[in-house]
Amino acid sequence: MPQLTTYFATLLLASVFSTTAKAASDPAAAERVLEQRCIVCHGCYDAPCQLKLEANEGLVRGGTLAPIYDGTRLRAADLTRLFDDAQSEQEWRAKGFHPVIDREAPEQGVMYRLLELKQENPLPTNEDLTRDFDFSLYRDQTCPTQEEFDSYAREHPLWGMPYGLPGLNQDEHNTLISWLEEGAPAASMDALSAQQQATLQHWETFLNTDDKRSQLVARYLYEHLFLASLYLEVEEQPAWFRLIRSRTGPGQPIDVIATRRPYDDPGAGHFYYRLQRMPTAPLAKTHMPYRLDQARLEEYRELFLGDPWQLDTLPGFDAATTSNPFKRFEAIPVAARYRFLLGEAQFTIMNFIKGPVCRGQIALNVIDDHFWVMFANPDKLDPVEDANFLAREMDNLYLPEPRTGTLLDLLSWRKYAKANRSYHEARAQYIEKELNRDERKLDLDAIWDGDGNNANAALTIFRHFDTASVVKGFVGETPKTAWVISYPLLEKIHYLLAAGFDVYGAVAHQLESRLYMDFLRMEGEFNFLMYLPADERPKLWNYWYRDAPHGARKYFDDSSELSARPSDIEFQTSDPKNELLQTLRGRIHGATAKRYDYHSQASSVTTEALRKLELATGAHNSFLPQVSFLNVISEQRDEAYTLIANSGYSNIAQLFKEQKRRIPAEDSLTVVSGFIGAYPNYFFQVNEKQIPLFAAEVQAMESLGDLAELKARYGVRRDVPWFWHLSDKLHRISREQDGIEFGLFDYNRYAAQ
Repeated sequence: MPQLTTYFATLLLASVFSTTAKAASDPAAAERVLEQRCIVCHGCYDAPCQLKLEANEGLVRGGTLAPIYDGTRLRAADLTRLFDDAQSEQEWRAKGFHPVIDREAPEQGVMYRLLELKQENPLPTNEDLTRDFDFSLYRDQTCPTQEEFDSYAREHPLWGMPYGLPGLNQDEHNTLISWLEEGAPAASMDALSAQQQATLQHWETFLNTDDKRSQLVARYLYEHLFLASLYLEVEEQPAWFRLIRSRTGPGQPIDVIATRRPYDDPGAGHFYYRLQRMPTAPLAKTHMPYRLDQARLEEYRELFLGDPWQLDTLPGFDAATTSNPFKRFEAIPVAARYRFLLGEAQFTIMNFIKGPVCRGQIALNVIDDHFWVMFANPDKLDPVEDANFLAREMDNLYLPEPRTGTLLDLLSWRKYAKANRSYHEARAQYIEKELNRDERKLDLDAIWDGDGNNANAALTIFRHFDTASVVKGFVGETPKTAWVISYPLLEKIHYLLAAGFDVYGAVAHQLESRLYMDFLRMEGEFNFLMYLPADERPKLWNYWYRDAPHGARKYFDDSSELSARPSDIEFQTSDPKNELLQTLRGRIHGATAKRYDYHSQASSVTTEALRKLELATGAHNSFLPQVSFLNVISEQRDEAYTLIANSGYSNIAQLFKEQKRRIPAEDSLTVVSGFIGAYPNYFFQVNEKQIPLFAAEVQAMESLGDLAELKARYGVRRDVPWFWHLSDKLHRISREQDGIEFGLFDYNRYAAQ
């Protein structure tokens, strides 16, 4: 039984008597309740029953039993992307989606009855919810139709909505019920300002300019921005857009061209690039804000078209052309492409870290749980950026072509591996040759410092088992590994794991993508090792790849000539890896990540306790959830922190048997101010006076039983009456701290107990 302080009791009363909704007939009020109580479970691609409530269009579409994530799928699934693959309710019915609202008899609608069922059968508190609920991520879906609902209610009386969470308070419930009775009308979007309209027109004019150079640049921009949450101006309530291809031009209603991938053939006839306004709530998992104002338009006009370059013929959309972005965009200067990707490097990486992959264990067990990323300096003529070198090696840089076959094509995989090896052999020889010139060195200046003003130059990536996060700055203690990314590597990451990755694809496509990512990870790690003393490189590589397959060790051996070259950096300590990373942390703009640094924000008591947690590497961290939000309270303070559990592995170069490679003794904990992670696994709420005790109990854990006791004292179970009050508070704090980057959390991974 949690120890409720007077403060907690106050929270409980506040949640019982809260009146968050306005007038019951106000669609905007209903939309706010949907955001706070419904979208937090029905938002991403893996929303239960594919019922995505981030927009009214998702409610109209309804639900289906057909899963998007299926690890046994031998052939690609039918596409069911909201806003893309059907444009009317009738088209969605033809794709197998059943309605969840009934405009003729609203009280018979599935959503209406699920809300009523919860009111009639409130969630019991302080009981073992696993007796009545299945919270596993891959649980069988139960998606009752209107005709099946009576049977569903008899068999599962506690399965009203919100599923496995406290019900809505009376005001919230009345707001949604009245709204459903009126046919669930969509809230109207605010009209665009005159400035927004002008900016929109200028961008669509730029993207549809007729000359060949402009057309190729527009295609390049589209293939890199198709997942972006675009905004034209920074406002309190920004209007969100996405970049799409349309059969109709500017000034006309949009007619979306939906292809499986952004580089697929759009079909016969002329097409246009358009900015489509999106009536969606931002979700932390998929929200990737990207500024598209007038200043950026001028910046890109100068970047891509300011210098003369020639283009006689536009590349086509045949398979041979689309499979290799290096060939497709060869005419655009490499420096312009690299500068474009670097300018918003977090967004570039975020495309594969966030994007539509809501469940990515196969895709993500190819990266470590915590590592730092930096980039080759575009002003130092890094040899792998050299246009002539890339032109010669483009055939060896091609990526696996997404297919819908039934088996993993081992012959194709060997062909990819052979081509990749040829590229790296040529790259090693070329770098060795070019580094003999005085102007090219592998020193600190060879790593991009952000030009003194761009915080995208240093990134931290966290893997949370089957999801991940990427943030600006070097966050946490010195990680086990680090990457240095050059232009070709950055482009390959985008096209393999964002533009070319198909969440609806067959298992063969997903496995091939994961296997190819091994090469990309090793390339980034090897790039970093080149800045360390030559005798340190094999030691670290062997440590990172303990018990790894022969292929991982061979990657290093294939570049042995280059790996023996001395570093151009003089080291002063016996730990050059830590020395280099800490030097770069002080050198690269924004690398100190002050936004996440709790030291300058928390009280001395809280700071000392959190610092002890971070410094205590060991198996006790293995019992913590992957991502926990910690709310520290006192009479003067109400603060939010994130505890990120980083799992240790002997290596991550193997697809299967992940648990056999686990090394709990190497598990660590990263603590940050604010929020990192779209899927909180648990909330802890601790009085500031109890923080030292909380930290001590975390470090003393030896079993799951100890974790259960920790949760009993400080945890917030999903069935406690004040759950929604705390959820609202954390979202409010996140909105205040994160601004334009704010997105709703997803509770599909919240612990059962």
